[in-house]
Amino acid sequence: MPDPAPDIEQALRDNAAGPAKAAGDSGSVEQHPLKDQIEADRYLASKDAARKPGLGIKFAKIVPPGSV
Repeated sequence: MPDPAPDIEQALRDNAAGPAKAAGDSGSVEQHPLKDQIEADRYLASKDAARKPGLGIKFAKIVPPGSV
């Protein structure tokens, strides 16, 4: 069964890019508030980051000099 998440994410991207309101013959268009656009961007970025392996955590062994 294919994962429906890409379709939902694309719909969110298209919705955030499109107008919030539009009128008829007068040509009036209202854009989404900047706060909502930023929240949508953060949400989609967090979903992309969650898919990456490692989740941004890196382990390293620290050896002080002279302790060989």
